[in-house]
Amino acid sequence: MVQKNKSAANMKTINIMFAALLIGMSGYFVFWGLGYTQNNHSVLFLLATLFGIFMAFNIGGNDVANSFGTSVGSGTLTVPQALMIAAVFEVSGAVIAGGEVTDTIRKGIIDLNEMHLEPMQFVYIMMSALLAAALWLMFATKKGLPVSTTHAIIGGMVGSALCVGFMNGGETFSLVKWDKMGEIAASWVLSPVLGGLVSYIVFSQIKKNVLDYNAWADETVRGLKQEKKAYKEKHRLYFESLDEAGKIACATAMAKDAQIYNEPDFDPEELESSYYKGLYEIDNRKQGVDSYKALHSWVPFIAAIGGMMIAAMLIFKGLKNLHLGMSNVNSFLTIFMIGAAIWTATFVFAKSLKRKDLEKSTFQIFSWMQVFTACGFAFSHGANDIANAIGPFSAIMDVLRTGDVGSQNAVPPVAMLTFGVALIVGLWFIGKEVIKTVGTSLAEMHPSSGFSAELSAAAVVMGASLIGLPVSSTHILVGAILGIGLVNRNANWALMKPIGLAWVITLPAAAVLSVVCYLILNAVF
Repeated sequence: MVQKNKSAANMKTINIMFAALLIGMSGYFVFWGLGYTQNNHSVLFLLATLFGIFMAFNIGGNDVANSFGTSVGSGTLTVPQALMIAAVFEVSGAVIAGGEVTDTIRKGIIDLNEMHLEPMQFVYIMMSALLAAALWLMFATKKGLPVSTTHAIIGGMVGSALCVGFMNGGETFSLVKWDKMGEIAASWVLSPVLGGLVSYIVFSQIKKNVLDYNAWADETVRGLKQEKKAYKEKHRLYFESLDEAGKIACATAMAKDAQIYNEPDFDPEELESSYYKGLYEIDNRKQGVDSYKALHSWVPFIAAIGGMMIAAMLIFKGLKNLHLGMSNVNSFLTIFMIGAAIWTATFVFAKSLKRKDLEKSTFQIFSWMQVFTACGFAFSHGANDIANAIGPFSAIMDVLRTGDVGSQNAVPPVAMLTFGVALIVGLWFIGKEVIKTVGTSLAEMHPSSGFSAELSAAAVVMGASLIGLPVSSTHILVGAILGIGLVNRNANWALMKPIGLAWVITLPAAAVLSVVCYLILNAVF
C-alpha cells in the first residue's frame, strides 16, 4: 500500500513537471512570437499558437505513441525511455529532413495561390485545418485508434479551402489538385501493404534462420541431455545386475576408457567398454549441434543490414539539406564502413554470450537492435509527421508577420523546439492507449519482431519521404505489425475493423470539422 501511494505520488510529480515544461515553453514562445510577428493580429497569433501546440500535442499522443508502441510493447523500452528517444530523434528528423514534406503539405494538395486569398482568409484556412485535425486526433487517441495526422491535416486544409471557394463563388473543386490527391490516396493504400510485405519478408527470414533454429538447437540439446541421463541410469542398473567377475571386467574397461575419453585427439576405435562407446555416440551428436550458429552468423549480418539501412536513410535524406558535399561513392563507402563496424561489434558481443542462455542472449541483442531501429524510425517519423503541425503554423506566422500570402521563411528553431516539447508531453499524457493497441493488441511483440516491424516501417517511410510524398507512417507501421502477425499467426484482425473505419473517415471528418471551424473564425473575426 505504501509502495503504491509512493508510485502515485511520483507519477503526479512527473505529470506536474511535464505540464510545467509545456506551459513554460509555450509562454516563452508566445513572448518571442509576438515580437517576431511585430504584434500584428496578436489575438489571432495567440489562437494560432494554441491550435498549433494542441495539434503537436495530439500528434505526440497518437502518431508518436504509434511509432513507439512496438518498442514499449515488446518490453525493449519503457515509456520514459521512449520519451527520451522521441525528444531527440523526432525533433531532429523534423528540423533536418522535414522540408520536402512541409512544402507538399503547404502547397502540393490545394493551390491556395490560385484562389486570390486575402491574408486573413489564408490564416483562417490554416488555423481551421490545425484545430480540426487536432480535435479528430484527440477523439481517435482517446479510443486507442492509431490514425494518420497526415490524413487529418490534409482533410482539414481541403475542407476549409473548399469552404472559402464556395463563399467566394469560384470554381471550388478545380482548386484541388485531384491528381495529387489520387497519388496520395494510392500511397495510403500502398503504405500498409508495403509495410506488411516488407515486414513479412524480413521477419519470416529472422524467424526461420534465427528463432526457429535456436528453438530446434535448444530442444535438441535438451533432449540429448535427457537421453544421456537416461543412458547413465540404464548402465548403472545393468552394472548392478552383473556378477563379481563381470563387474571387475566392466570396471577395468571403463577405467581404461576414462583415461583417454577426455583427450582432444583420442580415437573412438580405442574405446573398449560398451558404456563409453554409447556415451561417445550421444556426445558426438551433441557436438554436431551448433547452438550458437545463428547468433554468431545471422544476427551480426541482420544487425549490419539494419545499421546500413539507417545510415543510408540519414546520409541520403536526413543530412542531405546540410550539403556535406559527399559524392555517391563516398556515401556508399561510409554506409559499408558503418555496416562492417556494426557487424564486428555485434559478432564480438555475441561471442561473449557463449555460455549464457541462448534465448535470452538472442533477445538481448535484438533489444539493442530494436533501440537502434527505434531511433531511426523516430527520425523518419519526425521528418514526415511533425511537419503536419509546423507546416501550417509556420505559414500562419509568415502571413501575420509580412501580410503577404506568398511569403515563406525557414521555420524558426524556437517554434520547432516548442512543438517538439508539445509532442513529447502529448506522448506522456495521452499516448498510453495507442501504445497498448499497437504494442500488444494487434499482434504479440517481442524484441526480434519489434525490430523487424520498425526496420521495415522506417525503410518504407523514408523511401516515401525522399520523393516528397506525405505518406502515413501510421498505416505503414500497422501494416508492418500485421505482417508480423501473419508470420506468427496471431494477428488480431477483429481490431482492424474499428482501426480501418477510423482510417477511412479521418479525412472527411477533419474536412467537415474544418469547415465548421472556418465559419466560426470568419464570423468572430
